[in-house]
Amino acid sequence: MLGRGGKRGLVGLDIGSHAVKAVELRMARNGFELVHMGHQSLQSDTIVDGHIIDLNHVSDVINRIWTEQQIRTQLVATSISGHAVIVKKILLPQMSTEELDEQIQWEAEQYIPFDINDVNLYHEVVGVDAQAGQMEVMLVACKRDKIAQFTQVISQAGKQPIIVDVDAFALQNAYEINYTPPPDLTVALLDIGASVMTINIVRGINSIFTRDVSAGGNQYTDLLQKEMNLTYESAEALKRGVATEDGVTLEDALPSIQAVTDMLSLEVQRTLDFFRATASSDATQIDRMLLSGGSSKVGGLTDSLAERFGIPVERFDAFRNISFDRKKVDEDYLREMAPNMAIAVGLASRIAEER
Repeated sequence: MLGRGGKRGLVGLDIGSHAVKAVELRMARNGFELVHMGHQSLQSDTIVDGHIIDLNHVSDVINRIWTEQQIRTQLVATSISGHAVIVKKILLPQMSTEELDEQIQWEAEQYIPFDINDVNLYHEVVGVDAQAGQMEVMLVACKRDKIAQFTQVISQAGKQPIIVDVDAFALQNAYEINYTPPPDLTVALLDIGASVMTINIVRGINSIFTRDVSAGGNQYTDLLQKEMNLTYESAEALKRGVATEDGVTLEDALPSIQAVTDMLSLEVQRTLDFFRATASSDATQIDRMLLSGGSSKVGGLTDSLAERFGIPVERFDAFRNISFDRKKVDEDYLREMAPNMAIAVGLASRIAEER
């Protein structure tokens, strides 16, 4: 959305409401190679509704990752999501690049529910119908105060934010480099974080629908705490299938976990229904679903979604097509962390743009 990567190295930094994830990639002979990877949890309520409440804690966590992983690169690409971000495709009469640049702010005012002076705008022509004299333009708007919060916390940690992207597009970048999608395959990419579920429906390498839903893994934790009288830590462990010392078994927790899974599935169903109702083409059949984010690991979630939608559903492997040094990286840990790191990998892959 903003800025460019360079040859000096670039760290993809995904600041979520539950954890901070960092990935550094470099260009290798056959694609990308993993240089560094770090993951640190945040204290609860550090980030609420997408707003960073405790900037000092987040900047400290960023510094801890750099120190523990011995990252030297200071340039950072990050991304944002939620209600402060609007992604919309609009149809406009065919015009030159210069004319579009002049008109886009006026056009955007009709579609953006914020004061146009309070947002950063980005636009890109994604299709042209010369016969109809029209072109399809992707419009991205983000509140400036949201961007300022994220860039401030990175600067406070002594790093230099040079790219601010959107979670949905970072997720798509990770998908493209790892899955090399054929042009006729339509895939729903779901990144299920603690408080936001990002959905990007991609046909080939073209994003045809995106949406952020205010739902995620926190719902599991909250319900387990409430219904089982558990601590936050015990509820977090239980939702990932790890028994606790509170005397609550995984079997005891299953009804609560399934109730939240059903709720998340319903949100996905509503999103897909809305996509089909508003799609500009007839190709609305989803062929496959890939789940990323820390909450994608909740027991039974992939099976529930596969059963509900009748399509293959699997966890996203963010390192599927990325090489790494087996002497320095624990392969089992990498496989375990792969769904969590999808957005960070997509951000780090922007190092290729300069090439």
